[in-house]
Amino acid sequence: MRFTTIALGLISILSCVYVATLSGEPIQVRYGQGSSHGFLALKTLDGVTIATGDSTQVVSRGRVTSRLIFHFKDGSVDEDVTVFTQQGVFRLISDHHIQHGPSFPKPIDFLIDMASGDLTFKAEDGTISKEHMDLPADVSNGLPPNLLLNILPTTPETKVAYIAPGKKARLIHLSIKPMGTLTFRVGAFRRKATDFTLHVELGGVTGVVAPIIGKQPSDYHIWLQDGTPPAFVREEGPLYEGGPIWRMEQISPSFQ
Repeated sequence: MRFTTIALGLISILSCVYVATLSGEPIQVRYGQGSSHGFLALKTLDGVTIATGDSTQVVSRGRVTSRLIFHFKDGSVDEDVTVFTQQGVFRLISDHHIQHGPSFPKPIDFLIDMASGDLTFKAEDGTISKEHMDLPADVSNGLPPNLLLNILPTTPETKVAYIAPGKKARLIHLSIKPMGTLTFRVGAFRRKATDFTLHVELGGVTGVVAPIIGKQPSDYHIWLQDGTPPAFVREEGPLYEGGPIWRMEQISPSFQ
């Protein structure tokens, strides 16, 4: 399932993963993604459901097509379609992210094509703008939960590239760190999940985007239970730049 995560392996491989991820290399595959279909709810932090969604993955001819779509009660839609490969390492092929409706003050329609390096942005009025960027191999748009499946919770820090969408796209970096554990329940049983924090870095060369954003973006949190394979528990963070913190959780169908 797309919104799931973490992973692990052998100590001899750990040192290699640690060096590779800090230097911005694509993350090695430990748990390959398969075809799946799950159901999700998007809630405010006080537990009010504002949207429900579907998370699907289809594996075909060596490619994984992952689609996450949320339908909001106010008619808004958030849809992200990500295509990637997983031969040894995760490599993004394309990511198409669309947001529109009352819940999104700045609608987006943004497409990343890794092969060509083209970034295409479609404005509300239908105007299409395109720019070219020399994209690093570890661009992670649409991939963080899948990547976290393959990062040891004992790895101090992992860094990946990310394209901030917009008419003028920006290359930024995400710092991923395990930040403790959270206890939760499954039926009568208590379990623990690792809190992976995703922090947007604006320092160094990417510091030039700080005046554009105006403030440090909020961190994202993804909680995962360790296991074979690991299990997604919960995610919290804004769905757009400067937006409120919303909570994403799996839900089960109900029959009436």
